Amino acid sequence: MTRPSFDAYIRSDGVTLDADDVDLLRAIGRAGSLNNAAESLGRSYAHAQRRIVELEEAFGPLTERHRGGSGGGGSELTRTATDLLAAFERTRTGFEGVADIAETVLAGEVIDTDGELVTVETDAGPVYALAPGAEGTVQLSVRADAVTLTAPDDTPVPEHTSARNRFAGTVRRIESGERIVRVAVDIGADEPLLALVTEDSREKLGLEPARDVVASFKATATRGTAVGPDV
Repeated sequence: MTRPSFDAYIRSDGVTLDADDVDLLRAIGRAGSLNNAAESLGRSYAHAQRRIVELEEAFGPLTERHRGGSGGGGSELTRTATDLLAAFERTRTGFEGVADIAETVLAGEVIDTDGELVTVETDAGPVYALAPGAEGTVQLSVRADAVTLTAPDDTPVPEHTSARNRFAGTVRRIESGERIVRVAVDIGADEPLLALVTEDSREKLGLEPARDVVASFKATATRGTAVGPDV
């Protein structure tokens, strides 16, 4: 993997528009119909239609349908849809612009190995990471775009999530951009854990300094590198 994945999204009325939805809208714009768009993406027409209905209930009219006629009918994107696609791109660009410098490094000792995954004891507690063959002291790199923040009372139970790493912490500082917010969370390590969220998510969670949150991230989003004894 040469670059991290960016989980950009836009949320309205409890409905989240993500990269898959953007692909569908763009395919409709290219193909000129929902049926052709779904086929080009290898999706069922029924599923694509249901998703468009869900999105339109939250964001407003996204497609304008034309029935019959010499062209056989079809669909085209509305101005609302093109504006939404532009907003999504601004959000994704915001993530990409800060992700390279938004990373947390934790150090610790490998205490257990399970195939390519290791358990590393850090100042914040045990961290599960992808570090094939690592032994002894390692440095763990955690991408900020891979960290999810939730309110303590709204955090999924471990059985309902694939994020094995979970830490209760306190927001130390917030750096706001136009649409992307970088949040530093004190989880008990020497350096705070960094997370990237959208401005909408910051408002929904009420994120501010001294706010209690739970930070979660997957083991596969955490890379471990062995270091020498003097590090």
